Amino acid sequence: MNPGAGSGSQAARLHIDWTRCDGRGLCVELLPEALRRDEWGYPVVNPRRVAVPGDRSDVPLTGAEFDGAVEAVKLCPLLALRLSRP
Repeated sequence: MNPGAGSGSQAARLHIDWTRCDGRGLCVELLPEALRRDEWGYPVVNPRRVAVPGDRSDVPLTGAEFDGAVEAVKLCPLLALRLSRP
């Protein structure tokens, strides 16, 4: 378990590589507060979470979302997700 779980501050960043993603949506199901689907079904950052205007592929995550993000990275069938610490 992540030591920062429950924290509202940014614990990590999830990057979506759209060149690999085929829009299956498992990550959106695991991180419903952080991700939404765009008009083509691909995962994008929830508009309320955008850290940099226009950046829809780097998702800031809270400590409470860290475990779900780790699971999403592990389960992504096309390895389109990458997790990093700020």
